[in-house]
Amino acid sequence: MLIRPFFLQAGDTVGVVAPGGKVSSPDIDRAIQVIEGWGLKVQLGKHVFAENFQFAGIDEQRITDFQQMLDDTHIKAILCARGGYGTTRIIDRIDFSSFLKQPKWIVGYSDITALHCHLHSRGVQSIHAIMPLTFGKEETADSVESLRKVLFGENVDYQAREYPLNRTGESIGEIIGGNLALLASVTGTPSDIDTTSKILFIEDINEYLYNIDRMMIQLKRSGKLAHLAGLIVGHFSDVKDNQTPFGKTAYEIVAEAVQEYDYPVCYQFPIGHEPQNMAIPCGSLARLIVSNTGSFLTFDEEMSV
Repeated sequence: MLIRPFFLQAGDTVGVVAPGGKVSSPDIDRAIQVIEGWGLKVQLGKHVFAENFQFAGIDEQRITDFQQMLDDTHIKAILCARGGYGTTRIIDRIDFSSFLKQPKWIVGYSDITALHCHLHSRGVQSIHAIMPLTFGKEETADSVESLRKVLFGENVDYQAREYPLNRTGESIGEIIGGNLALLASVTGTPSDIDTTSKILFIEDINEYLYNIDRMMIQLKRSGKLAHLAGLIVGHFSDVKDNQTPFGKTAYEIVAEAVQEYDYPVCYQFPIGHEPQNMAIPCGSLARLIVSNTGSFLTFDEEMSV
């Protein structure tokens, strides 16, 4: 079982950093109001509003901010302000030794998938969830509330409607996953994860269909899909095609890649680059049920595999 950081309590301080893409002050101001409404204090990284083309500052600035938040014992959780690209550029230059002695929640999705994988491979749970960039919007309220619940140790469970490509079944396992592009890119690196007997979840945005196929084949060839306990397929948003059509939808590509296996698979789950992006405590034990009426995901540390 992976190490679970302490849940938050009123009065705790959380840090906000931008390890990848740049953010603006108005976006974070909205998030601060929400977080303070939870009874928490907010500390911003020194360079959170820095800019270097598409990045939130140069690599050294983003490393400095993240390292400071990791090492500061008064910071009880770290919320990544947004995704974008940039986390994998700095991850091998961050020292996690102090963090591993006293783990804290690290929160984010998309590009932050690299951090979730890095922590999972080192035995620590983290939270795949909505980020401050989109806090404070009416359409994301449910997603933000799901994050609050996970941070404070309240129970969460999720469900999705039935889908024609679903494969029914029930399984229990540690849950891990995130952005498909990042899962493929960390394969063979120090952030690589063992997916054996795990419930894997995937999502992506703005990808060409042929590249989704290439990434699924990459996961398959590297053995990441063969021995799963289950597969959860979230949103595949703003998918693109070439002038000559690829001939399959994103979900059909995924279904083809896992057709020879027998674990449960569900689609259209509320995870990914859409307003409905429910918080997933990565590394926790989860139960996935896929039936003819829909799919259901619950979390219970008392479950046994």
